[in-house]
Amino acid sequence: MLIARRFVVKGRVQGVGFRWFVQEVAAIEGAVGWVRNRPDGTVEALIQGEAASVLRIDRQIRRGPPAARVETVAAVDEPALDRLSEFEIRD
Repeated sequence: MLIARRFVVKGRVQGVGFRWFVQEVAAIEGAVGWVRNRPDGTVEALIQGEAASVLRIDRQIRRGPPAARVETVAAVDEPALDRLSEFEIRD
């Protein structure tokens, strides 16, 4: 079943390779969507894929890459979008 989930990650998540980490995990899981830094210092991501894949990505996001320190993760399910066809890092 195809699902989509939006994440907002707080902590030391900018300047530590977090966006590239999410992109790599999404590629491994065959997920589409995007990830970006927000002006408030958080990282936001929209991940869409098979339910089991999104759950595995969720677990990875909550850990983050080695240099990150994830404090909180807000995750909200959203309707899946037909227009997503790849995963991208947004500015």
